[in-house]
Amino acid sequence: MDAHRTRQGVIFAFIAYLIWGIAPAYFKLIKEVPAGEILTHRIIWSFFFMLVLLSVSRSWSDVRRVFAQPKKVGMLLITALFIGGNWLIFIWAINNNHILEASLGYFISPLVNVVLGMLFLRERFRSLQWLAVVLALAGVLIQVWMFGSVPVIGLGLALTFAFYGLLRKKIGVDSQTGMLIETLWLLPLAAIYLFFIAHSPTSNLAANPWSLDLLLMAAGIITTIPLLFFTAAAARLKLSTLGFFQYLGPTLMFMLAVMFYGETVRPSQLITFGFIWVGLLCFIGDALYTQGRLRRGRSGHSAA
Repeated sequence: MDAHRTRQGVIFAFIAYLIWGIAPAYFKLIKEVPAGEILTHRIIWSFFFMLVLLSVSRSWSDVRRVFAQPKKVGMLLITALFIGGNWLIFIWAINNNHILEASLGYFISPLVNVVLGMLFLRERFRSLQWLAVVLALAGVLIQVWMFGSVPVIGLGLALTFAFYGLLRKKIGVDSQTGMLIETLWLLPLAAIYLFFIAHSPTSNLAANPWSLDLLLMAAGIITTIPLLFFTAAAARLKLSTLGFFQYLGPTLMFMLAVMFYGETVRPSQLITFGFIWVGLLCFIGDALYTQGRLRRGRSGHSAA
């Protein structure tokens, strides 16, 4: 059963990060819409998509079970704030031509996961993992020291998403129920902002082209599907193992930024990326070595 759950977690994590990696292409299609408005659409349409999904899967008993535990519902408010903040930073970065900085954040995130796994989940730190984290930290500090710039977008995305993953793992709520309650917490704020505060050319859905409205409604699907896969993976994998897959999304983002959207890698970014990439190589090498050693150990035990 553990091996089966681990295989499921690997597949779910791969799908989640693949979708996240190409997500900037979607947000570029609606770049004329302010980031705050896109965020409200992500929340509102994700909520309604979850209502449909839970009804189709007949999982309302799971929702009732969680609502009977006020502590978990309260913790989901905290995760909702983390993921809402992450969404807003990401949307603003894409729409303001900072895809490279966004990819930097998700390159840092696996290494933050390793640290959080050690601090809060008592996952052991191996020497190559230490080296990976030190290299990533060195890359950020060199950017601050030599170029006087703090990668605010990257650090904001890395920290909000890493803490979101940690808390969702600790809460132990299934992905669909958790997503519904998180969007339910954020729904009143999103509705108030969209219908009473926002006054942009795109804030009135009735005045928009139908194609734009459809794209905005699709924000719920674009948001929910990978997050459901991610939370399902987080429930099945160690946090440090989950971090192994996070290089896929930012790699795709990096390629999109440079090859399709004409962003240029600045010297400060190049140094930071270089350190983090070397750190990730250490991290991946450590994971592969550890997995190989475990397989050899199991084979030897079986032979004995």
